[in-house]
This record gives sequence, C-alpha cells and structure tokens, in this order.
Amino acid sequence: MRKSVVAEKGAPPQGPYSHAIVAQGTFVYVSGQGPIDPATNTMPEGFREAAVQTLQNVQAILEASGAGMADVVKVQAYLRDMDDFPTFNEVYKEFFVEPFPARTTVQSDLRIPIEVDVVAVLPE
Repeated sequence: MRKSVVAEKGAPPQGPYSHAIVAQGTFVYVSGQGPIDPATNTMPEGFREAAVQTLQNVQAILEASGAGMADVVKVQAYLRDMDDFPTFNEVYKEFFVEPFPARTTVQSDLRIPIEVDVVAVLPE
C-alpha cells in the first residue's frame, strides 16, 4: 500500500517527487545501482543513457524481488554533476508515475555519473 502525502503548509515539490509516502507491507531495499550494462559490462557514453541504464538496473532487481517501479516509496539519487539534474528528472519521469516516490538527490564525488538506490513495498 502506498499513499502520497502533500503538506498544504509545506513548500510545493520542486520536481517529480512526493513530500512523503505512507507505506504498509513487506519492504525491499535495493542497493545502489550504477549505469553498467549487464549484457556488455560497459557503461554508456552520455549522462542520459547512463541514467536510463541505472534505472533499468534498479527495475530488473525490483522485478526479481516481485516488485516494480510503481511499488517504490523512496529513491536516493547521487549525481556526479548537478548540471545533469534536469536530464535526470526527464529520465526519472519515464520510469516513475504519480504519486511519485519520496526522493533525495545529491551531488557526490562518484567515479560514475549516477548511482540510485530505492526502497519498495512488495505488492499484496
């Protein structure tokens, strides 16, 4: 069960995320995933392609656990370069729909352009 919370007295979300998500059930914690293509063991060239591959990797792990992207309640994203933030938001909306999970995005001194970890609730 996922329920979006929007605080009327809070600042409106500045991107595709919910203020909070109330969830009930069995949780799946996906470790940080990067943009390595499992078929070739290589990393895409551009940031957009790296973001797509990273979220595809997260999706594959969720599906293996019996969940999907619609079951995600929390996303933590780490970007090497915050100039890639608008592109990340575009790609993000290809994988997640409203109500968007709660999300934190920060800049990190990564060797890879992006890393993402998630928490999901197994569907009933």
